[in-house]
This record gives sequence, structure tokens and C-alpha cells, in this order.
Amino acid sequence: MKKLIRGLLDFQLKGRPAYREVFARLANGQNPDCLFISCSDSRMVPNLLVTTDPGDLFVVRNVGNLIPPSDSKGVAMGDQSEAAALEFSLSNLEVEDVVICGHSSCGAMKALLAGGEVPGAPNLQAWLKHGQEALRVLKDGSTVGEGLAEYDRLSQLNVLQQLQHVSSYPVVKERVAAGKLRLHGWWFDIASAQVHVWRPGHGRFVPMTELVGEALLRELSGDILHPGEGSAANQEAASPRLSVASSH
Repeated sequence: MKKLIRGLLDFQLKGRPAYREVFARLANGQNPDCLFISCSDSRMVPNLLVTTDPGDLFVVRNVGNLIPPSDSKGVAMGDQSEAAALEFSLSNLEVEDVVICGHSSCGAMKALLAGGEVPGAPNLQAWLKHGQEALRVLKDGSTVGEGLAEYDRLSQLNVLQQLQHVSSYPVVKERVAAGKLRLHGWWFDIASAQVHVWRPGHGRFVPMTELVGEALLRELSGDILHPGEGSAANQEAASPRLSVASSH
């Protein structure tokens, strides 16, 4: 807590003057570019990873970057806070991109591999059920993440599974079909500080190098989102052909 207080004082004395105009503008409303869904892990810092300013990202963070799927009526089959954030970002803020970013050495994935039972933490144990399908895909022999530790392979598969969960919501289906929304799967390797992006054509997550970044920017070029460009995950997470918008 002492570190936080010292940091707050440092911002008030040194940082605030540089951001005064930015926050004065943001006081009139926000217009973020992207809904960024990531893990609550303290080693994950979305704004640092993508070098963004206040107001650029609408962020949802929770244990395991999990999103409960929707039922046929658009109601979350679990905790509704993530679904509420999804609906708000799309219907009110009209973001055009959704990123789900997992990471290496995720404690939630390790807990799933250990059986998903968390003694003394009934809420956490119930929450982890939203990652069970990714675990099934891993055990069924998926090749995604080959060469990585088992919990990191599960973490990558979990990103793909959560993209499918996001895709189950009517508001997402409608915007994807209309070419108004793109979905992206990312994975952060903490040890190397390297972000990897899901590329369905390769059937794997690839490091975000300058060449990969340039390819993605070319795919994103133009002011209009074309129908089909936002095609969301629509196949088994085990399949390397799983289609994630702007990541192929």
C-alpha cells in the first residue's frame, strides 16, 4: 500500500499536469477503440502492452479471462458482469474490436489442470467451470501450443474457447454478421514479454513481430469493416482452422 500511496503522490505532483487536458476531454465522455478482456493477474498490464492512453481501452479483467456463454435468449449462463460489459461496450460505446488476451503461467489454468477444485474458495471453484471446455479440448489431443508447458497450452486453448463464448451472444453475432465487429485472440508470454496472436491459417499463436504486425495492419486497413471480416470463432476450439477475425 505504501508503494501505491507514493505512486499516487508522484502522479499528482508530476504526472497530472501532462494529462490535465486529456482528462478534461475525457470528462465529457469516452470513445474507446476496443474491448480488452484479460486476466486479473498483476503481471498483465493491458495499457502497457499496447501503449495506449486513458480512454483508449474498455477493459474487463477477471480470474482466467473467462466469459460465461450466452443462452438462446442472450442471457449469461453464469456471472452477468462480463456480459453486461460486453453489451455496454458494443451497444453504448460501439467498439469495433474485441480482444481476449490470456497469458503464460496462469494460476486459473493450473487450477483447472489440477481438477478444478479449490478448497475454501467455492466462488472461484464455480467460476473455473467456464474454462472446462478448453480443458476437454486439450485432453482430446489438440495440437495448439505444442511444445509449451501443459498449463500454457491450456491457456492458449482457453483464449479460443472464450472467443466462442463471446460469439454466443446475439449482440455479437449481429455485429459480426453485419461486418461491424472483429474478434481477436492474443496470448502474452510473461518471461519474454512477448504477445502472440492467433492466426487460423497457421493453426497457432504466433509472436507479434514487426512483420506480423504489418500484416495485421494491412488486413485492418480501410475505414469500413467488410462483412465476413469479423467472422468469429465458429468451429471446435481444437481445430487449427478456428476463424478469428483479423487474425488470419
